[in-house]
Amino acid sequence: MALQLGDEAPDFEADTTEGRIKFHDWLGDSWAVLFSHPKDFTPVCTTELGYMANAKPEFDKRGVKIIGLSVDATNDHERWAKDIADTQGTAPNYPIIGDADFNVSKLYGMLPGGVSGEASARTPADNQTVRNVFVIGPDKKIKLILIYPMTTGRNFDEVLRVIDSLQLTAKHKVATPVNWKQGDEVIIAGSVSNEEAKQTYPDGWKEPKPYIRIVPQPGEPTEQSLEPAGQSSN
Repeated sequence: MALQLGDEAPDFEADTTEGRIKFHDWLGDSWAVLFSHPKDFTPVCTTELGYMANAKPEFDKRGVKIIGLSVDATNDHERWAKDIADTQGTAPNYPIIGDADFNVSKLYGMLPGGVSGEASARTPADNQTVRNVFVIGPDKKIKLILIYPMTTGRNFDEVLRVIDSLQLTAKHKVATPVNWKQGDEVIIAGSVSNEEAKQTYPDGWKEPKPYIRIVPQPGEPTEQSLEPAGQSSN
């Protein structure tokens, strides 16, 4: 069955470009992003892996580990890393899982269970469904699943924005509205009664409708979250 939000991220052992890992042990008590690729030496994925290397400090500030996956062996990943450095300016500075046996792709529902044979004999189109982003929480539960086509590069600034929301709403009983970013107003969660809300927000809230209660974001926005990854204020 396909993985759903709230499911436990399947555990596995695999070789990576930084050595063999047991996934749950590698996760520890951190947040994590696992993002997958159908094949090494593919153009869109090359840009994505380079961008994530440059954006890694933003994920580090949020306590989020990064791990990639591609349906090839780790020695192919190591050769690919040189091309990524040459074309994107930075080589991957996080582990990339070698999935030449398709084990992880099958565990995460990205390839059918019956797939077999040599990974080197498969084309990117054969593996086109291996284009997922999974955000995993410290409880090992899946918090976000995004699936992209091969022809569309992923927006990892959006992944950062969602992580900011996930981390905020895990700490406070709020929800974030459309296009929310750090520092914007938030919505009091529907599970919170007005009586309980008055204790947390003694100054009240804006209420355009009884089911929409708008308040300032709890706590202070984190500095690193105010700009998309790779940008800085003028």
